[in-house]
Amino acid sequence: MVPNGDRPILLSKDCPVRQILDLVRDKWIPPVLYTLCSGTRRYNDFQRQIPGVSKKMLTQTLRQLESDGIVERTVYPVVPPKVEYKLTPFGEKLIEPISVLADWAWQHQEELKLIHERRTSLSIVT
Repeated sequence: MVPNGDRPILLSKDCPVRQILDLVRDKWIPPVLYTLCSGTRRYNDFQRQIPGVSKKMLTQTLRQLESDGIVERTVYPVVPPKVEYKLTPFGEKLIEPISVLADWAWQHQEELKLIHERRTSLSIVT
């Protein structure tokens, strides 16, 4: 981390590092981005590939990513309606750093499992 005077830069609410960490810690954003890594997808593709996501949360997540400029939504004027989602150029640039973080997580999965277990046991005790 790069210090900003006497304070670490992450203490600032407008710090871009903090903003991206807030984005990727969302429960459904990483699986949606992972699904889009292999190309354009339709709504039902997400539901098939992401276990446990509700229609409400999937819709909310896709709208957020579209609003953030990470995902592009294309509606075709056909009956029945056809809607496709794909990563924007900005979204494509986001995949590499997320992949690095994912690789790190796989390499440290045992330590992360212990952290999760400790946190879970502490939340039960308190």
